[in-house]
Amino acid sequence: MEGDERDEREPTGSADPLAPLLGAGVEDLLQVLLGRVDELLSDQHRLRLLLDAVVVLAADLSLDRVLDRLVEVACELSGARYAALGVLDPGAERRLQAFITYGMSEEVRARIGELPRGRGLLGEIIDRPEPLRLHDIATHPSSFGFPEHHPPMSSFLGVPIRIRDQVFGNLYLTEKTGGGDFTARDEAVVVALAAAAGVVIENARLYEEAARRELWLAATAEVATVLSRSPEPEPALQLVADRARDLSRADVACVVLLRPQGRLQISAVSGADAASASTMLLSVEESLAGSVIAAGDPLVVPDVAADHRTAPQVKELQGWPPLGAAILLPLRTTEGVEGVLFLTWSPDHAHLFRQVDVQLPARFAEQVGFALQVARGRADQQRLVVFEDRDRIGRDLHDLVIQRLFAIGLGLENTARMMSDRPDLSERVAAAVDDLDATIKDIRRSIFALSVAEESTDVRKAVLELADRAARTLKFRPTVEFEGPVGSTISPDVAGHVTAVLAEALSNVAKHARASRVQVRLVAADGISLTVEDDGQGIPENATRGGLRNMAERAASLGGSCTVESRAQEGTSVVWSVPTQ
Repeated sequence: MEGDERDEREPTGSADPLAPLLGAGVEDLLQVLLGRVDELLSDQHRLRLLLDAVVVLAADLSLDRVLDRLVEVACELSGARYAALGVLDPGAERRLQAFITYGMSEEVRARIGELPRGRGLLGEIIDRPEPLRLHDIATHPSSFGFPEHHPPMSSFLGVPIRIRDQVFGNLYLTEKTGGGDFTARDEAVVVALAAAAGVVIENARLYEEAARRELWLAATAEVATVLSRSPEPEPALQLVADRARDLSRADVACVVLLRPQGRLQISAVSGADAASASTMLLSVEESLAGSVIAAGDPLVVPDVAADHRTAPQVKELQGWPPLGAAILLPLRTTEGVEGVLFLTWSPDHAHLFRQVDVQLPARFAEQVGFALQVARGRADQQRLVVFEDRDRIGRDLHDLVIQRLFAIGLGLENTARMMSDRPDLSERVAAAVDDLDATIKDIRRSIFALSVAEESTDVRKAVLELADRAARTLKFRPTVEFEGPVGSTISPDVAGHVTAVLAEALSNVAKHARASRVQVRLVAADGISLTVEDDGQGIPENATRGGLRNMAERAASLGGSCTVESRAQEGTSVVWSVPTQ
């Protein structure tokens, strides 16, 4: 390069520093001596500033404030007008993920627009992490020039900042005050500052890591507290998703739980639309969450959208941001893996994903799994107490109330036979006996209902209750039959559809059929089938079929069908069938 313009990565050779003084006069020697004294005083002043700066930096444990203060101190020590600190992305490309400036106003930064990402001259130090001094930035082969509205800059000094053996970022200093170039002394001072800053930055990062650990522990305690106060897991699961998303700075977090028949369901979502995911069932064999449940280990996925194990319906979720990197963590209990905590970042936030220590959310998920198990055990214990109390009530009803009513009924029957000469009284006593028989049946049904938990997914109780309710309108009770393992086969989601369809069918019979007999049959075998038959007048041709359309739509949503056969004055048969979910 011409003149003083040179790339000073390599030291330049120098002759004897006293050679120019040979043969000089006394005045010249005094001037040189005074100049050296000024340089020594300046160096001492800068050393004091350097020590003061290191002390100030070390006193602050906030990484953001340390970085802001660092560029300001670098300007002061080197005499630069502008300074910047480029923080490297730990990814494979090693470009800049953050760019902190000093010396420019907010207005100037706003006019410049997007900050650099580490190409051109800035990338030169990234690719070759060594100090670099230039007389004029524009003449360097890697210089791309400045964007519009950027202030003019010529002299340049760049120094890498290392944390142990890793390069954390680079200090960029421009425009030496007075219009000169940055000197070797400037370089030495900034290199010393960068070395001290590396230690300070590492301490700040360790402090922030410790603070994050405390936040994860606090979130675990919060989830355990919520579970201890409420027997329902839904609020705690939503809290798990919310806290995990906040602490990991993920775009979306959700909790996926293992359901019967080897299905997975998204039970809580944070950061995206939950409605589009709550009704979706995933296969264990064909999903990322299923892989975690099968292996029992955390899974890190660089790109969810490109991974072949991602279920197609997950990629098409409405109201969700684009899916990029993800971390999947097992919710483990002593009985196995019962669910997965899913964290994902959009491609624009990949640097936040790379900053996450997987061990922190993994331990959080592990503690959440244990907390869920403890809460479930506590709920089971409370439920057992309720069942024991119900058993006692059932025994008392059977052994005392029913037997007493039965004895009263026998006494009334004997009384009726003794009043054969009074037909009117005999009929009234017989009616009372019939009422007692009906009361005994009601009590027995109540005893049976006591043995079924209120939150049980067994549809038997719901079907029987609907039949009892219909009897009040029909003036007779529909006949109900069950076939197959109805309680264990029908999932909670399908059970809701079954009861809704049955309620609609019985309502139609009560309103329009004028039937004297109704038969309900629920079968659980290769599939699930609900049949409602009556002997009424059939469905008129001009009848509104809104309820029947609803039944058909429910069946279609589950991959099933709804068949209606009606004959005038002979009755109607509704057969609603869906596959086992």
